[in-house]
Amino acid sequence: MPLFSTWIEDLLGLLFPKQCQACGSPLGRHEEVICPSCLYHLPRTHFHLHKENPVKELFHGRILLNTATSFLFFNKGGRVQHLIHQLKYKGKKDVGIYLGKLLGKELNESPLYQDVDLIIPVPLHPAKEKKRGYNQSLMIARGISEEMTGRLAQDILFRKIQSSTQTKKSRYERWQNVKDIFDLRNATQLEGKHVLLVDDVITTGATLEACGNLLNTIKGVKISVSSLAYSQG
Repeated sequence: MPLFSTWIEDLLGLLFPKQCQACGSPLGRHEEVICPSCLYHLPRTHFHLHKENPVKELFHGRILLNTATSFLFFNKGGRVQHLIHQLKYKGKKDVGIYLGKLLGKELNESPLYQDVDLIIPVPLHPAKEKKRGYNQSLMIARGISEEMTGRLAQDILFRKIQSSTQTKKSRYERWQNVKDIFDLRNATQLEGKHVLLVDDVITTGATLEACGNLLNTIKGVKISVSSLAYSQG
């Protein structure tokens, strides 16, 4: 039976070859989502090892945070942009889960994140989630939760208003676009907890600021932020 399963796997590999979601090259039998070369060359930030870093500085004076990080640098036309595009617009949920697991492993290396109780993805409005078929931030958070002891909590924070896209908006316009669109249910679950807020890409941080300021109304909550990627402009 194992030999038969291997034969079937090889046949399927010939008929429907798996491709690296970053560069498009064929993947080997034991490779998943990203080829070894792209995995090696991912532009990691290593911000998770430092309480003060550019992502944390971005939120200075805007949200009371424990700390903040992003896994990768986002550069236009690069591998990371292609991966994010595959995740958000091409239905490749496995990209988010896989990269989330890599991010979760990194966060486990840092004492700043080892006491996280709850992992909360930035929510999409139900209409947008229905259209896309899933929430990309939830896929990332799911991957993170597979590597950390914190529990995935996807139903506490929700988006009550469907806002327009943040693309091409200024920093102030982005903040205006999202400042009152989120709400909480069963918020007492978060009292005294360390919460990790998860998003796909941090640019101006307006969406996370709106989420974070809402969460900071809860008694004793401690908030950290993490994203797959950090865009510097």
